[in-house]
Amino acid sequence: MGRWMTKTRRWIVLVLGSAGAGLVVTIVLAVALSFVLDVAPGAAQREGHAFSPQSRTPNEELLRQLKLPSGFRIDLFASGLGGPRMMAVGDDGTVYVTRPRRGDVLALQDRNGRAEGQREVTRGLSVAHGITIHGGRMYLAGERKVIVAEMRADGSFGEWRTLIEDLPPGGHDKRTIGIGPDGRLYISVGSTCNACKERDREQATLLVAREDGRERRVFASGLRNTIGFGWHPETRELFGMDHGSDWRGDDQPPEKLNQLVEGGNYGWPYCIRDRQPDPFMDDPAGMTKAAYCAKTRGPALMYQAHSAPIAMLFYTGRQFPADYRGDAFVAFHGSWNRQPASGYEVVRVRFDHGKPVRFEPFLSGFLTDGGTVQFGRPAGLAVARDGALLVSDDAHGMIYRVSYQASASR
Repeated sequence: MGRWMTKTRRWIVLVLGSAGAGLVVTIVLAVALSFVLDVAPGAAQREGHAFSPQSRTPNEELLRQLKLPSGFRIDLFASGLGGPRMMAVGDDGTVYVTRPRRGDVLALQDRNGRAEGQREVTRGLSVAHGITIHGGRMYLAGERKVIVAEMRADGSFGEWRTLIEDLPPGGHDKRTIGIGPDGRLYISVGSTCNACKERDREQATLLVAREDGRERRVFASGLRNTIGFGWHPETRELFGMDHGSDWRGDDQPPEKLNQLVEGGNYGWPYCIRDRQPDPFMDDPAGMTKAAYCAKTRGPALMYQAHSAPIAMLFYTGRQFPADYRGDAFVAFHGSWNRQPASGYEVVRVRFDHGKPVRFEPFLSGFLTDGGTVQFGRPAGLAVARDGALLVSDDAHGMIYRVSYQASASR
């Protein structure tokens, strides 16, 4: 969920109260929001809670409260990183992590499961967020640009070249990128708003281009903010986790796992759940919402509203039990628009013959004190060279390492 502040056309009613360690704001919007919602005054009222659990600094005692399946353990890989977000792992095991607020990328050497030293790879890319490594090159995505450089055997980089410099700006501005099995470059571009008709057709989409950035076009649309996406390692089908709109209540609309196909329209902003009309939006021009939604593609799976999915990753390592290979992990950053809070966890997506069948808990326990306190906000995911799962926490500047040992117990 993107966090938005805006003015209203006429008035907003705010009811303030306390709930544990957090502040609850119940907001009823009697008239449409002029920027965020872009809805006529006749639409349904907006309602929900603005509630963020109090942040607590992680420590050894808190980490012992985390829950994992039997045989798994969690350790600190790196700390003091200042907002680490998305990650990629080089052939030599070096872990590269983006820092959007600083506009740079750090390289961390993996020494037996702990980061040793850090060096800056590049800086100056506005909202440096998306990262992928392919064919001996590193690709980075900022708010407006995609850049690339050759990765040399000695760990240095060649000259950074700009492939794209005119991505749509603003709104959900953290772009993600990937190179598909077809060799094309895929770029996620979030919406400018909570729920509105976009003016730029590239907003709220997944874009596709040649690997050199040329011949860019919309691959899939109706995606509010699909930060995490990836290809199933066996079927090569593309899946992505999309954020639902805010201010529809504590339990609506759900976050959605979509199978993404070229030309697919996934319904935002007019449709929620499985192609159901959003009661908070007016009809699109020339048709009813019901007729519009009937032409869109429904989700493969749905998850608790407002949990805020960030990274999504298919597990391709060899360290975890064999039945994990071909399943996916999703990092849920955690809610601000729900009470009680949701998210703040990493979940497993079970696949059966290449199709997603259910979500399962994997790494949880970052929410404490009845959900009023959190000490972790999972963001990025990566598989280390030894098969461990790396999980970044951009709120506390840390990267965790989840490993499997058959004889281990928690």
